[in-house]
Amino acid sequence: MLNVGRRVYFDQGSSTISDEAQMTIVRQADWLKANKKWLVKIQGHADDPGSEAANKTLSTKRADAVLNALVAKGVDRKRLWTKGYGIERPVTDCDDITCKSQNRRVVVNLREEFDDSAPGR
Repeated sequence: MLNVGRRVYFDQGSSTISDEAQMTIVRQADWLKANKKWLVKIQGHADDPGSEAANKTLSTKRADAVLNALVAKGVDRKRLWTKGYGIERPVTDCDDITCKSQNRRVVVNLREEFDDSAPGR
């Protein structure tokens, strides 16, 4: 998965998947379909203007967008779940726009089992 790309980046204030991000998702989906033993926790993050609650909502929308894109590419929905972290887990803490843009991301994490954030767990 490291060679495929674990991160999908988003524009400020957006949960829309860009063409570049779509290419990463296609590679992720192909890898996941070939490696069916893995479960996937899709973690959304944000570093956008607005309240903490708004960033939490945006990060969840981003994670859901990636989940839906993976499912549309043929990955079994039962293997996937999302968690929006908002601004809780920044990659870096700085004011520079380049640093902030790194926090506007979704990370696809492989798991061997479901964790407490998975629905129904």
